[in-house]
Amino acid sequence: MSDQSYIKGFSAYIKLERSLSANSNEAYVHDVELLSSFLQQKVTSKGLLAVTLEDLQEFIQWVNETGLSARTQARVISGIKAFYKFLLLENTINDDPTTLLETPKLGRKLPSFLTIQEVDALLGAIDLSLPEGQRNRAMLETLYSSGLRVSELVTLRKSDTHADIGFLKITGKGNKERLVPLGSSAIKHIELYETSYRNHLKVKTGNEDILFLNRRGAKLTRVMVFTIIKQLAEKIQLKKKISPHTFRHSFATHLIEGGADLRAVQEMLGHESITTTEIYTHLDRDYLRQEIMKHHPRA
Repeated sequence: MSDQSYIKGFSAYIKLERSLSANSNEAYVHDVELLSSFLQQKVTSKGLLAVTLEDLQEFIQWVNETGLSARTQARVISGIKAFYKFLLLENTINDDPTTLLETPKLGRKLPSFLTIQEVDALLGAIDLSLPEGQRNRAMLETLYSSGLRVSELVTLRKSDTHADIGFLKITGKGNKERLVPLGSSAIKHIELYETSYRNHLKVKTGNEDILFLNRRGAKLTRVMVFTIIKQLAEKIQLKKKISPHTFRHSFATHLIEGGADLRAVQEMLGHESITTTEIYTHLDRDYLRQEIMKHHPRA
Protein backbone atom coordinates (compact mmCIF):
# COMPACT_ATOMS: atom_id res chain seq x y z
CA MET A 1 0.00 0.00 0.00
CA SER A 2 1.11 3.57 -0.64
CA ASP A 3 1.62 6.26 2.02
CA GLN A 4 -1.53 7.96 0.76
CA SER A 5 -3.61 4.82 1.46
CA TYR A 6 -2.40 4.72 5.08
CA ILE A 7 -3.13 8.46 5.44
CA LYS A 8 -6.69 7.94 4.14
CA GLY A 9 -7.20 5.11 6.63
CA PHE A 10 -5.87 7.33 9.42
CA SER A 11 -8.25 10.15 8.44
CA ALA A 12 -11.23 7.77 8.61
CA TYR A 13 -10.02 6.42 11.97
CA ILE A 14 -9.73 9.82 13.71
CA LYS A 15 -13.08 10.90 12.31
CA LEU A 16 -14.94 7.84 13.58
CA GLU A 17 -12.97 6.61 16.58
CA ARG A 18 -11.64 9.82 18.10
CA SER A 19 -14.53 12.12 17.14
CA LEU A 20 -12.19 15.00 16.32
CA SER A 21 -13.54 18.20 14.78
CA ALA A 22 -13.15 18.73 11.03
CA ASN A 23 -10.39 21.29 11.72
CA SER A 24 -8.42 18.93 13.98
CA ASN A 25 -8.84 16.09 11.49
CA GLU A 26 -7.52 18.26 8.68
CA ALA A 27 -4.55 19.41 10.79
CA TYR A 28 -3.55 15.84 11.78
CA VAL A 29 -3.75 14.61 8.19
CA HIS A 30 -1.71 17.61 7.04
CA ASP A 31 0.98 16.77 9.63
CA VAL A 32 1.35 13.21 8.34
CA GLU A 33 1.39 14.39 4.71
CA LEU A 34 4.14 16.84 5.67
CA LEU A 35 6.20 13.97 7.14
CA SER A 36 5.60 11.84 4.04
CA SER A 37 6.75 14.70 1.80
CA PHE A 38 9.87 15.22 3.96
CA LEU A 39 10.77 11.51 3.77
CA GLN A 40 10.41 11.50 -0.02
CA GLN A 41 12.90 14.37 -0.30
CA LYS A 42 15.60 12.55 1.69
CA VAL A 43 18.53 11.01 -0.23
CA THR A 44 17.40 7.58 0.94
CA SER A 45 13.74 8.04 0.06
CA LYS A 46 11.53 6.24 2.60
CA GLY A 47 7.88 5.49 3.08
CA LEU A 48 5.99 6.15 6.32
CA LEU A 49 6.25 2.52 7.44
CA ALA A 50 10.06 2.48 7.26
CA VAL A 51 10.57 5.59 9.39
CA THR A 52 12.96 5.53 12.37
CA LEU A 53 13.26 7.73 15.47
CA GLU A 54 16.28 9.43 13.83
CA ASP A 55 14.17 10.25 10.74
CA LEU A 56 11.49 11.76 12.97
CA GLN A 57 14.03 13.81 14.91
CA GLU A 58 15.39 15.16 11.61
CA PHE A 59 11.85 15.97 10.53
CA ILE A 60 11.13 17.88 13.77
CA GLN A 61 14.41 19.75 13.37
CA TRP A 62 13.36 20.71 9.83
CA VAL A 63 9.92 21.82 11.11
CA ASN A 64 11.68 23.91 13.77
CA GLU A 65 13.87 25.59 11.15
CA THR A 66 10.80 26.69 9.18
CA GLY A 67 10.05 29.07 12.09
CA LEU A 68 6.86 27.44 13.36
CA SER A 69 6.01 28.19 17.00
CA ALA A 70 6.62 25.64 19.76
CA ARG A 71 2.85 25.22 20.06
CA THR A 72 2.48 24.38 16.36
CA GLN A 73 5.46 21.99 16.54
CA ALA A 74 3.79 20.25 19.49
CA ARG A 75 0.61 19.89 17.44
CA VAL A 76 2.60 18.37 14.55
CA ILE A 77 4.21 15.83 16.91
CA SER A 78 0.79 15.02 18.36
CA GLY A 79 -0.53 14.32 14.84
CA ILE A 80 2.45 12.09 14.00
CA LYS A 81 2.12 10.16 17.29
CA ALA A 82 -1.60 9.61 16.64
CA PHE A 83 -0.79 8.28 13.14
CA TYR A 84 1.69 5.67 14.38
CA LYS A 85 -0.66 4.67 17.20
CA PHE A 86 -3.26 4.02 14.49
CA LEU A 87 -0.78 1.85 12.52
CA LEU A 88 -0.06 -0.15 15.70
CA LEU A 89 -3.78 -0.69 16.34
CA GLU A 90 -4.17 -1.88 12.75
CA ASN A 91 -1.20 -4.27 13.19
CA THR A 92 0.48 -2.56 10.24
CA ILE A 93 3.65 -1.99 12.31
CA ASN A 94 5.07 -3.82 15.35
CA ASP A 95 6.99 -0.96 16.99
CA ASP A 96 6.06 2.69 17.47
CA PRO A 97 8.95 4.93 16.26
CA THR A 98 7.47 7.95 18.10
CA THR A 99 7.77 6.46 21.62
CA LEU A 100 10.91 8.48 22.48
CA LEU A 101 10.03 11.52 20.37
CA GLU A 102 10.09 14.61 22.59
CA THR A 103 7.57 17.43 22.45
CA PRO A 104 8.86 21.02 22.79
CA LYS A 105 8.22 22.65 26.16
CA LEU A 106 5.33 25.10 25.96
CA GLY A 107 4.98 28.29 27.94
CA ARG A 108 1.51 28.82 29.37
CA LYS A 109 0.08 31.78 27.54
CA LEU A 110 -2.42 33.78 29.57
CA PRO A 111 -5.56 34.31 27.49
CA SER A 112 -6.85 37.79 26.75
CA PHE A 113 -10.11 38.68 28.49
CA LEU A 114 -12.54 41.58 28.75
CA THR A 115 -13.39 43.58 31.83
CA ILE A 116 -17.06 43.67 32.86
CA GLN A 117 -17.19 47.29 31.62
CA GLU A 118 -15.82 46.25 28.22
CA VAL A 119 -18.39 43.45 27.92
CA ASP A 120 -21.15 45.96 28.74
CA ALA A 121 -19.76 48.43 26.17
CA LEU A 122 -19.66 45.78 23.41
CA LEU A 123 -23.21 44.60 24.15
CA GLY A 124 -24.43 48.20 24.37
CA ALA A 125 -22.95 48.96 20.93
CA ILE A 126 -25.28 46.51 19.17
CA ASP A 127 -27.87 48.33 17.08
CA LEU A 128 -31.15 46.72 18.11
CA SER A 129 -33.04 48.67 15.43
CA LEU A 130 -31.46 46.44 12.76
CA PRO A 131 -33.25 43.14 11.98
CA GLU A 132 -30.23 41.07 13.07
CA GLY A 133 -29.43 43.27 16.08
CA GLN A 134 -31.50 41.26 18.56
CA ARG A 135 -29.93 38.03 17.26
CA ASN A 136 -26.43 39.43 17.78
CA ARG A 137 -27.29 40.58 21.29
CA ALA A 138 -28.75 37.17 22.17
CA MET A 139 -25.67 35.40 20.75
CA LEU A 140 -23.13 37.47 22.65
CA GLU A 141 -25.16 37.33 25.86
CA THR A 142 -25.15 33.53 25.47
CA LEU A 143 -21.39 33.41 24.77
CA TYR A 144 -20.64 35.44 27.89
CA SER A 145 -23.33 33.86 30.08
CA SER A 146 -22.36 30.26 29.34
CA GLY A 147 -18.71 30.29 28.24
CA LEU A 148 -19.39 28.43 25.01
CA ARG A 149 -16.87 27.72 22.26
CA VAL A 150 -17.92 29.42 19.01
CA SER A 151 -18.45 25.99 17.39
CA GLU A 152 -20.88 25.16 20.22
CA LEU A 153 -22.68 28.48 19.77
CA VAL A 154 -23.33 28.11 16.02
CA THR A 155 -24.58 24.51 16.44
CA LEU A 156 -26.70 25.26 19.53
CA ARG A 157 -30.16 23.72 19.17
CA LYS A 158 -33.47 25.13 20.36
CA SER A 159 -34.27 21.73 21.86
CA ASP A 160 -31.11 21.97 24.02
CA THR A 161 -32.06 25.42 25.36
CA HIS A 162 -33.91 25.00 28.65
CA ALA A 163 -34.79 28.55 29.63
CA ASP A 164 -37.30 27.32 32.23
CA ILE A 165 -34.49 25.91 34.39
CA GLY A 166 -31.76 28.27 33.15
CA PHE A 167 -29.51 25.67 31.50
CA LEU A 168 -28.15 24.68 28.09
CA LYS A 169 -27.24 21.13 27.12
CA ILE A 170 -24.01 21.38 25.16
CA THR A 171 -22.32 18.74 23.01
CA GLY A 172 -18.64 19.69 23.08
CA LYS A 173 -15.34 18.21 21.95
CA GLY A 174 -15.38 14.45 21.51
CA ASN A 175 -19.21 14.50 21.54
CA LYS A 176 -19.15 14.93 25.34
CA GLU A 177 -22.30 16.43 26.79
CA ARG A 178 -22.39 18.94 29.64
CA LEU A 179 -24.92 21.27 31.26
CA VAL A 180 -24.01 24.94 31.45
CA PRO A 181 -25.91 27.80 33.11
CA LEU A 182 -27.87 30.32 31.06
CA GLY A 183 -28.17 33.73 32.73
CA SER A 184 -31.40 35.69 32.99
CA SER A 185 -30.14 38.40 30.61
CA ALA A 186 -29.30 35.78 27.96
CA ILE A 187 -32.71 34.14 28.43
CA LYS A 188 -34.46 37.49 27.99
CA HIS A 189 -32.59 38.33 24.79
CA ILE A 190 -33.02 34.84 23.31
CA GLU A 191 -36.78 35.14 23.82
CA LEU A 192 -36.79 38.62 22.22
CA TYR A 193 -34.71 37.30 19.30
CA GLU A 194 -37.09 34.40 18.72
CA THR A 195 -40.23 36.54 18.76
CA SER A 196 -38.89 39.55 16.84
CA TYR A 197 -36.57 37.87 14.30
CA ARG A 198 -36.27 34.11 14.16
CA ASN A 199 -39.99 33.32 14.05
CA HIS A 200 -40.32 35.48 10.90
CA LEU A 201 -37.56 33.73 8.95
CA LYS A 202 -38.07 31.12 6.26
CA VAL A 203 -35.91 28.39 7.77
CA LYS A 204 -33.84 26.20 5.43
CA THR A 205 -34.42 22.46 5.57
CA GLY A 206 -32.19 20.84 8.18
CA ASN A 207 -31.89 24.04 10.25
CA GLU A 208 -35.28 23.92 11.96
CA ASP A 209 -33.79 23.18 15.39
CA ILE A 210 -30.73 25.49 15.10
CA LEU A 211 -31.19 28.47 17.42
CA PHE A 212 -29.11 31.19 15.76
CA LEU A 213 -29.75 31.66 12.04
CA ASN A 214 -28.58 34.03 9.32
CA ARG A 215 -30.91 36.08 7.12
CA ARG A 216 -31.31 33.13 4.75
CA GLY A 217 -32.58 30.87 7.51
CA ALA A 218 -29.38 28.80 7.71
CA LYS A 219 -26.84 28.12 10.45
CA LEU A 220 -24.30 30.91 11.04
CA THR A 221 -20.62 30.31 10.31
CA ARG A 222 -17.89 30.81 12.92
CA VAL A 223 -16.36 33.47 10.65
CA MET A 224 -19.63 35.44 10.75
CA VAL A 225 -19.60 35.47 14.57
CA PHE A 226 -15.96 36.59 14.54
CA THR A 227 -16.83 39.40 12.08
CA ILE A 228 -19.75 40.62 14.24
CA ILE A 229 -17.46 40.84 17.30
CA LYS A 230 -14.65 42.52 15.37
CA GLN A 231 -17.02 45.20 14.04
CA LEU A 232 -18.37 45.90 17.54
CA ALA A 233 -14.81 46.21 18.92
CA GLU A 234 -14.02 48.75 16.18
CA LYS A 235 -17.25 50.61 16.93
CA ILE A 236 -16.31 51.19 20.58
CA GLN A 237 -12.61 51.67 19.65
CA LEU A 238 -11.51 48.75 21.81
CA LYS A 239 -7.75 48.40 21.54
CA LYS A 240 -7.66 44.71 22.48
CA LYS A 241 -7.58 42.06 19.78
CA ILE A 242 -10.64 39.94 20.53
CA SER A 243 -12.54 36.97 19.12
CA PRO A 244 -15.52 34.83 20.17
CA HIS A 245 -13.12 32.88 22.42
CA THR A 246 -12.41 36.09 24.37
CA PHE A 247 -15.97 35.90 25.72
CA ARG A 248 -15.26 32.34 26.93
CA HIS A 249 -12.06 33.53 28.64
CA SER A 250 -13.96 36.45 30.19
CA PHE A 251 -16.71 34.13 31.47
CA ALA A 252 -14.11 31.93 33.23
CA THR A 253 -12.00 34.83 34.52
CA HIS A 254 -14.96 36.67 36.04
CA LEU A 255 -16.18 33.47 37.72
CA ILE A 256 -12.74 32.82 39.25
CA GLU A 257 -12.46 36.47 40.33
CA GLY A 258 -15.86 36.12 41.98
CA GLY A 259 -14.66 33.10 43.99
CA ALA A 260 -16.18 30.25 41.93
CA ASP A 261 -14.94 26.72 42.63
CA LEU A 262 -12.31 25.64 40.10
CA ARG A 263 -13.94 22.22 39.58
CA ALA A 264 -17.27 23.88 38.81
CA VAL A 265 -15.62 26.15 36.23
CA GLN A 266 -13.89 23.11 34.71
CA GLU A 267 -17.27 21.36 34.33
CA MET A 268 -18.90 24.43 32.77
CA LEU A 269 -16.08 24.94 30.26
CA GLY A 270 -15.93 21.24 29.39
CA HIS A 271 -12.20 20.98 30.11
CA GLU A 272 -10.96 17.40 30.28
CA SER A 273 -8.14 18.33 32.68
CA ILE A 274 -8.25 20.66 35.68
CA THR A 275 -4.79 21.97 34.67
CA THR A 276 -6.36 23.64 31.62
CA THR A 277 -8.78 25.49 33.89
CA GLU A 278 -6.02 26.44 36.35
CA ILE A 279 -4.67 28.95 33.84
CA TYR A 280 -7.50 31.27 34.91
CA THR A 281 -6.20 31.30 38.49
CA HIS A 282 -2.82 32.46 37.13
CA LEU A 283 -4.63 35.11 35.11
CA ASP A 284 -6.51 36.22 38.22
CA ARG A 285 -3.29 36.57 40.22
CA ASP A 286 -1.60 38.44 37.36
CA TYR A 287 -4.57 40.82 37.13
CA LEU A 288 -4.47 41.45 40.90
CA ARG A 289 -0.73 42.09 40.78
CA GLN A 290 -1.20 44.65 37.99
CA GLU A 291 -3.96 46.39 39.94
CA ILE A 292 -1.76 46.60 43.05
CA MET A 293 1.17 47.98 41.04
CA LYS A 294 -1.14 50.53 39.46
CA HIS A 295 -3.05 51.73 42.51
CA HIS A 296 -1.25 50.89 45.76
CA PRO A 297 0.64 53.90 47.25
CA ARG A 298 3.60 51.68 48.24
CA ALA A 299 3.80 49.73 44.98
